[in-house]
Order: sequence, then C-alpha cells, then structure tokens
Amino acid sequence: MNIKEFRKPENGVHEIFLRRWSPRAMSGEELDEATLLTLFEAARWAPSANNNQPWRFIYARRNTPRWEVFFPLLAEGNQIWAKNAAVLIAVISKTTFDSGSPSRTHSYDAGAAWVSLALQGSLKNLVVHCMQGFDYDKAKEALHVPDDYAVEAMIAVGRPGNKEELPEYLQAREFPSPRKRLDEIVMEGIFQK
Repeated sequence: MNIKEFRKPENGVHEIFLRRWSPRAMSGEELDEATLLTLFEAARWAPSANNNQPWRFIYARRNTPRWEVFFPLLAEGNQIWAKNAAVLIAVISKTTFDSGSPSRTHSYDAGAAWVSLALQGSLKNLVVHCMQGFDYDKAKEALHVPDDYAVEAMIAVGRPGNKEELPEYLQAREFPSPRKRLDEIVMEGIFQK
C-alpha cells in the first residue's frame, strides 16, 4: 500500500508517523514473546510528568484462558474483527504519584506510552488498533484493577490479515484515514474555533 495515496503531510515529517494507522484485518497468527516484549519496551521509554511512568499494561494472548476474560469485555462491533488478534492489551494508568498526591497527567502520560507502543508495532509491520469500545467497569473488575488506577483503553495486536475476511462495511473503512489540517488544531495565543 502506498501510504502517500492516503496521507499527505503539510510539512516535513518522518514517514513513521504517516505509516502508523489502525487497520482491523488480522491473520489470527500468534505473536512470539520477543516481538510482544518489544512493544512494551518501546512504551517503557515514553516521557511522563515527574518521571512517574503511570502506565500499566495487562495483556491476554489468543488461545489462552486469559483471552476468555478479555474478549467478552469488547463491544460487539469490535469483537467482529478483534477475534483475529494475537493479543489484547488493557492500558491502565495510576491516578496518583508514588507520594500519593493526584497526578493530573496520568492519562496523558499513558497516551504517550500507547503512541510509543503503536509506533514500535508499525515498525514491526504489526496491526496495532486501540479502542474505547469495551466495558470499562467490567474491565476494572475482571482485571482486578485497584481504585487508584484508571482503565484507559484496549489494544488489539496481530499480524496483518486479509481485508476481504472482514464484513463489507469494515472493508470499506480499511485504509489509513486522513487528518485535520494544522490550522484546525494549532492556535497561536488563545483558543480559536
């Protein structure tokens, strides 16, 4: 796939940012542990406020008993395609600093770790698709997440698959999406609509 057919930067940017997107078609093939650990290693090096590193990742591999805990947490629409993922990952963040004081940037910092994980996956030619379509409350309970942690997102990871195996309505969406123009998201001085 020629990424430049779908994404055209307004300014010079490294191709790694253009290549990262969130397909849904996955092969169902398992990932070896070394490949999976490179994703977490990339996330480990993300920046965070006061070097708090609030992100935590809980994962389940396909064809394991833990998968049976994770998979039902997904919304039905995500189950349709995520059934072929090799791994499901819950992104969790610690809402306090180690001192116990509140951390206002815990979600922001966990997001930085997610981006690092996603970019590493893209470099490894993996599908890395983050989602909010799951039951947050059930995830917190099923995964035994303590009260001072927040469930942020779920990620499906796998090897690329055949888009023709997706339902037609998802096949039509299986391409890198464009982005808003810079003048829509960047403002100098004050907020402007």
